[in-house]
Amino acid sequence: MNNTTVLNTLRFIVLVFFQVTVFNNIHFFGFITPYPYILFILLYPLNVNRHLFLIFSFLLGLVLDIFNNSGGVHTTACITLAFVRQNLLKMSFGYSYEFHMMRITDKISSELVTYVVTSVLIHHTVLIVLEIFNLHFIWEILLRIITSSIFSILLIFLIIGLIKSPRR
Repeated sequence: MNNTTVLNTLRFIVLVFFQVTVFNNIHFFGFITPYPYILFILLYPLNVNRHLFLIFSFLLGLVLDIFNNSGGVHTTACITLAFVRQNLLKMSFGYSYEFHMMRITDKISSELVTYVVTSVLIHHTVLIVLEIFNLHFIWEILLRIITSSIFSILLIFLIIGLIKSPRR
């Protein structure tokens, strides 16, 4: 096993563990729940097989659906995010994103903020719309998408700051 495989396996296990044990039990004001587990999808290396990446994203969502008994909403949101990730990277970093993304956590830039914010909004929109699935609750859906996204974005940047490589 190479170093990248070990790092990604460890990242998968740690993010799922903390999502299931800690973050799923946080419900600020009764409806704000952070979902920082999508960091696995956001930070997954670019130079791997796309099909393998989609399978890992599926497994991430499936494991969370099993623990949450949520009927596939996490799986659908993870697969959607994994499927559009390449386009989000092109939108955020330009067509030379492959050169810029060698170490995404090296510095926080406007491109990284754009990438994380749009990714979180897409994931949370799919997740919460499928979770509630009733247009009579459109204001609750919008409120949960916005508030959970803000909280998740802040948490993701906090985690990125904690795992950031030390300056040389």
